[in-house]
Amino acid sequence: MINNNKLKTILLVACIGLTVTGCKKTWLDINTNPNSLPPTRPDFEFTAAIGRNAAVLGANEIGSYWSAQMTQSSTYAYSAPNFSYSFNNTNFNFWDGWYDILEDLEYAITKADENGLPAIKGPAKIIKAHIFQELVDVYGNIPFTDALKGSGSLAPKFDDQKTVYEGLITLLDQAIADIKANPFDVVSSAADVIFKGGTGGTTSWIRLANSLKLRILIRQSRITGRDAYITTEINKAAATSEGFLAAGQDAGANPGYTAASGQTNPFYDNWGYDANAATRALGRFPRPTTYLFNLMKATNDTFRLKRLFYTSGGESTTVPGVSALPEIIANYVAIPYGSASGFLAQVTSPIGPALIKRGTVNNPMYLMTAAESFLLLAEAKQRYPTLTLSGTAQTYYEQGVKESFRVTGTAASAATTLLTSGKDLADWTASPDKLKAIWQQKWLALVHYGGLEAWSEFRRTNYPVIPLSVSAPVGQKLPLRLLYPSTEVGSNGENIKSQGPVDVFSTRIFWDVD
Repeated sequence: MINNNKLKTILLVACIGLTVTGCKKTWLDINTNPNSLPPTRPDFEFTAAIGRNAAVLGANEIGSYWSAQMTQSSTYAYSAPNFSYSFNNTNFNFWDGWYDILEDLEYAITKADENGLPAIKGPAKIIKAHIFQELVDVYGNIPFTDALKGSGSLAPKFDDQKTVYEGLITLLDQAIADIKANPFDVVSSAADVIFKGGTGGTTSWIRLANSLKLRILIRQSRITGRDAYITTEINKAAATSEGFLAAGQDAGANPGYTAASGQTNPFYDNWGYDANAATRALGRFPRPTTYLFNLMKATNDTFRLKRLFYTSGGESTTVPGVSALPEIIANYVAIPYGSASGFLAQVTSPIGPALIKRGTVNNPMYLMTAAESFLLLAEAKQRYPTLTLSGTAQTYYEQGVKESFRVTGTAASAATTLLTSGKDLADWTASPDKLKAIWQQKWLALVHYGGLEAWSEFRRTNYPVIPLSVSAPVGQKLPLRLLYPSTEVGSNGENIKSQGPVDVFSTRIFWDVD
């Protein structure tokens, strides 16, 4: 797995080099502390934060397990925290990494103007909002208004999670205002490793901000009394000329992935191959669940299945991107969710060519896909028919499914076949419960691309009706959240205590109403 700090270190070294070469002081200046690094540039910190955030694989991994999309092969020792839900506050610490990245973003935002780089403020605020949303979704109440102040607040107080969510909408509004006021120049465009800056980058960042708003707002749609707030905010986003992520437009980070050690796409490097195309041992761990396969087969959706996974035996050793066995459905083998034995890696299906193709090291790491955005629009229009959105719930739904097929590399004609199949939960007309059709297709669209979102959406909707891991104790409940990590307990214990007792099986995130 890529070292999360590696990209930051590389960029910091580059920054030091530029700073030293441009320095007019003599190296004999006795007022210079030789043990202190010179200040870095905000554009470097911004780029590093994007790259580091893209390399945080663990949250999406656990989300894919706890949404019953993925499980493990028995080639590896059984992972009790993942599949029997027996974990404590030393497991799954995403908190420290996320807050460390947020500190980079805060530096970029606060130093942008004085360094003549105001164009990075808006995009940095959007990534900041994205990370804070993820923190709320797994931890609930978190430091927000008192966070990122360095020595000014060594034990930051916690904010109510609903208040944080509302603050994120405000933060995204500020980001859009910053982007509109500060066009990208050459330097800030180079720092933008998602949309590449320029005029197109300005439009695209605003679309991403609006789509993230949509995610945050729809996440609250089952809370009593929130409809007026949600519809007002969605209408504000819809009124912008930029709108939401467009057809064919995903938000994917690529800081320059290349075939060098520690510089390949992190997903590829972790679950596929190293820079020299040698198989990673860890690629033998994750495997699809029989629940996922059965759900896809029920609607004859073997199209995406064959792109999301390879056949038993994995990728061909001679033809990259092609399965070792004939690509007929009988050769695709999944594993009962949470099974501890009986399913070795070599006789089950690994992650497929949509994400891992030997030698293809430079695919982007996705923050959000167009498929998710369109399916959010579909739910918004279905729930709130009077919204001032230009499309119908059906058109958004069908475009969302088409976008999922596109991003996985599945033929567009196959999407049309699925959407006109007459199958419940696939064909809009044939689906009596439209919301369930949207939820199921979103759950499928998030396989590999958004495991954490899949888990959050399951907790919000209780759909699809996923099974309990077969290795969980009888009568066990599914986890609803994570515990605050031991590191935060040690450094900010009093504020942790003020949150009251936390039970991972009963203490719900505020938008999880049932």
